[in-house]
Amino acid sequence: MDEKEAISGHFRDDFLWGTATASYQIEGGWNEDGKSQSVWDKHAHTEGKIDDQTNGDIACDSYHKYKDDVQIMKNLKVNSYRLSLSWSRLLPTGDSSAPNAAGVAYYNKLIDNLLENNIKPCVTLYHWDLPQCLHENGGWQSDDIVEKFKEYANFCFNAFGDRVKLWITINEPHVNATLGYGLGHHAPGIMGRKYAVCFRRLDYLKNIYIPDPMNACYMVSRTMLLAHAAAWHEYDTNYRSKQNGMVSISLNSDWAEPKDASNPKDAAAAIEYLQCSLGWFANPIFGSGDFPVYMREHIAQKSKEEGLSKSRLPEFSEEEIKYIKGTYDFFGLNHYTTRLCEQLNEHNEMHKFHPDLDVILLPDPTWDRAGSLWLYIVPWGLRRLLKYISKTYGNPKIIITENGCSTKHDPNATSGLAVLEDTQRCNYLKSYINEALKAVVQDGVDLRGYFAWSLLDNFEWKAGYTERFGIHYVDFKDPERKRTPRKSAAVFREIIVENGFK
Repeated sequence: MDEKEAISGHFRDDFLWGTATASYQIEGGWNEDGKSQSVWDKHAHTEGKIDDQTNGDIACDSYHKYKDDVQIMKNLKVNSYRLSLSWSRLLPTGDSSAPNAAGVAYYNKLIDNLLENNIKPCVTLYHWDLPQCLHENGGWQSDDIVEKFKEYANFCFNAFGDRVKLWITINEPHVNATLGYGLGHHAPGIMGRKYAVCFRRLDYLKNIYIPDPMNACYMVSRTMLLAHAAAWHEYDTNYRSKQNGMVSISLNSDWAEPKDASNPKDAAAAIEYLQCSLGWFANPIFGSGDFPVYMREHIAQKSKEEGLSKSRLPEFSEEEIKYIKGTYDFFGLNHYTTRLCEQLNEHNEMHKFHPDLDVILLPDPTWDRAGSLWLYIVPWGLRRLLKYISKTYGNPKIIITENGCSTKHDPNATSGLAVLEDTQRCNYLKSYINEALKAVVQDGVDLRGYFAWSLLDNFEWKAGYTERFGIHYVDFKDPERKRTPRKSAAVFREIIVENGFK
């Protein structure tokens, strides 16, 4: 069968169909009702950090309009909704013994309203908005955060776990570590020295705290893995028997395809990329309990060449390896795009993606590009990635916790056909979901759910409001933040109703 040819078929009867959002991106109410500042509040309020000089102070105003959002979901026919909790709204001082009653009440009302409309909440504990007060005390760069995250998780399991049966501990730790603590594009805006050298940005270092040559992102990956494991064990020990839920983590990954499939060096580059991106967090949790062997050996060699006495990649103790290994109930996957890989050489060095990985990533120029510079539309990459995960990590239950397509927003546009007739996004959703169906029907992948990113246009991190992922258009010039369904909302609804494709 032609790889581009769509198939007919259906997903399992209990398949989760949902949309996904994140607290900082949609809630607004950034300083209301006792909420404290998060690292993203501070970052977005810092001049020059956001492309259009905006912030998430109001965003979609979902803090006040959550009932409207639930009705939109009901109209979509979704049976689940992935949301994230604002840590600084629930625990403004980071202290679980001093919760914010208004924050607890908000999430209780949202969860109850979802359930009243037969929509199951899927709750992410941490989607990048660390309380600023915790960051100032070391944050993810300190081992102290592991206990703080465990306390936070315990608080949330206790407060909401009687109704929430699907939990995600941390969203995309790879992205948070690299963009927040390596490249500095995301909060808290720390750039490692090797990143600055690699990207010719030494001038950027003047106002950035640099803990060492380039260790922050690796330090953060270690504490995030331990924090995830601590939350999973807390649930497994104290809540699973009475709440009967599932807990895991959401990992992002592009698919990596060799630029030249007949070239062994390109084939090796693709595997190396997957090991150092997806495998960075997947191997400790779903595999051996430790960072991938290639990653450990490669960074150790790089560190030695720099004259360092030990690797910049931290080591886990044997006890920590045992503690992290197997801390999952499903594999949460965020996937958007595919890249071609080749080995670094003197001709392509300027395209280098990562200073510790001798691999470059390039798109195929024939691929269609979405509204984000990084997002190329390659549906078959999702199927190949699902097969890879299934084969590499022992055929786990997989939930696609994010998948979606952006458009570049014209700030002068209105809610007319120009923004509502999103044909590219319609085709993206149909083709990617059909590739997921092929993975189930033809490859035996144990796929349990699919969450489209995103329910609404929202604050898209560094891009601000210049990129739109919503299947519903939001008019951010309107004080009421009017939501209008795009054509893609109807397309997604049709797939949900059919539970697949006719």
